[in-house]
Amino acid sequence: MTKYQTGDTVAGKVTGIQPYGAFVALDDQTQGLVHISEITHGYVKEVSEYLAVGQEVNVKVLEVDEKSKKISLSIRALQEQPPAAQRTEKPKQSLQSHVNENDSEGFNSLKDKMQEWIKRSGQ
Repeated sequence: MTKYQTGDTVAGKVTGIQPYGAFVALDDQTQGLVHISEITHGYVKEVSEYLAVGQEVNVKVLEVDEKSKKISLSIRALQEQPPAAQRTEKPKQSLQSHVNENDSEGFNSLKDKMQEWIKRSGQ
């Protein structure tokens, strides 16, 4: 198993697809897992939309766990990261800018109610 080291780039073949990722055979005795989050940049809903059993892929070895004999792989690590989407920033407005100063009806009705409540509480 020590044949593969963290950081290696290896060619492999997809041998199985699961909801959580894809198994990739690196040779006749060794296979690793490409977790769904390591398939490509961005959100992946269905692994099968990106990979198919029998497909040849290049993978990067992320981790080799000698104890459990598991290898974590990544396809995404070999891809160029897409540029971040540019958000057009609108100037932020304070909550006060949304309040119409002449619209005091809501405040006045509360003021009127308060007087009524005070009178009732004194009875």
